[in-house]
Amino acid sequence: MFTQFGAKLAAVRSVAAGVFRSRPAVLAAVSLGTLTLGGCLPTTVPLVGADPADPSARVAGVGYRSTVAPYSSLRPVAPAPWREQNDRAAPAPKSDR
Repeated sequence: MFTQFGAKLAAVRSVAAGVFRSRPAVLAAVSLGTLTLGGCLPTTVPLVGADPADPSARVAGVGYRSTVAPYSSLRPVAPAPWREQNDRAAPAPKSDR
């Protein structure tokens, strides 16, 4: 594995050395473009309102809600008659007029 890593590193190094040795104008153009476009970045906007790093800043109260509050135990129980359960869950029959 170290041999493969060394081979890849040597290949990248040879390509990078060839680019920078034979094309200094490309390196200069990329550097100039980066510096020029760096001036086009938007300026930062000051914070509106209280500074979040201020320990005396007022904040909204914290409420507690349990994540397991609606839990109900689903332990195995004896089977119930299925026909009664189906009748309770079935929609009401339509009346014919």
